[in-house]
Amino acid sequence: MDAVITYVDGNDPFWQAEYARAFDQPALQKRFRDWGTLPYLLRGIERFMPFVDNVFLVVSSESQVPSWASDALRIVLHRDIIPAQLLPTFNSATIEDFLHRIPGLGERYLYFNDDMFPVGPCREEDFFRDGKASIAFRRCLSRHGIYRHHCFNSDRLARRLAGKCAGPVFRRPQHTCSPMLRSACEEVFALAGEELTRRATPLRDNGNVNQYVFLDYMLFTGRAVPRAIPNKHVSLAHTSVTALRDCILTPDRPLVCINDVHLSEAQYAAYREAMLSSFQARFPVPSRFEK
Repeated sequence: MDAVITYVDGNDPFWQAEYARAFDQPALQKRFRDWGTLPYLLRGIERFMPFVDNVFLVVSSESQVPSWASDALRIVLHRDIIPAQLLPTFNSATIEDFLHRIPGLGERYLYFNDDMFPVGPCREEDFFRDGKASIAFRRCLSRHGIYRHHCFNSDRLARRLAGKCAGPVFRRPQHTCSPMLRSACEEVFALAGEELTRRATPLRDNGNVNQYVFLDYMLFTGRAVPRAIPNKHVSLAHTSVTALRDCILTPDRPLVCINDVHLSEAQYAAYREAMLSSFQARFPVPSRFEK
């Protein structure tokens, strides 16, 4: 099993200039800021996911490669997998639609955003069992907000490709690292690659399809089962510094997703210090992915 991580360093001057050229405005800080936690995601994978073989880090350009990255971390640039006419892109949904094209990627892989962390022992069976992916799905009616539109669009496309009828309810997969079957992703792209490419945009909008199209398609074609991955979701809008420390240092679930929100500079500094100090205490030893 492999792991794929998408990452952006919003502090990179080259990246900032490219964004400004594309949109004539600065990037939204909350969406692209780097908390400095990527090394701890990698340390968590090495310590708590011994079944993971290769780890691929997907970034926009060479300037985004962390200076501390070792050769064990396999770097993938956007231009390696995304058609040139769609670049540059700053849209996670667009990037996700092309991850299955990573050269050398295995049949089974886990897709991580860079805010998802293994903080306790994980089992291979948490993600794949009897050749099928495991992930929970929630039924939804509301399409309020861009994210819900992406969920709806992905559900509807997956149903159509799988020959399923669509009703008023759509499915939203659990927000955690996603267990993927590369062959299923390739199948979706063979059936609807032109549509996925047409819907791709440089920034997120309501018409995008995201990685959920692959998970939904796997479910509708019998290659995924609705079984929850043991994950804790933490929004910085609704948690304290103490609670944040606790979910890292004394976790009650082996995975945690720490969701960024709009914060004041003082709030950001307090949460960042709590995260970095707690992660360093939890993972003091560098991984093989660090020089």
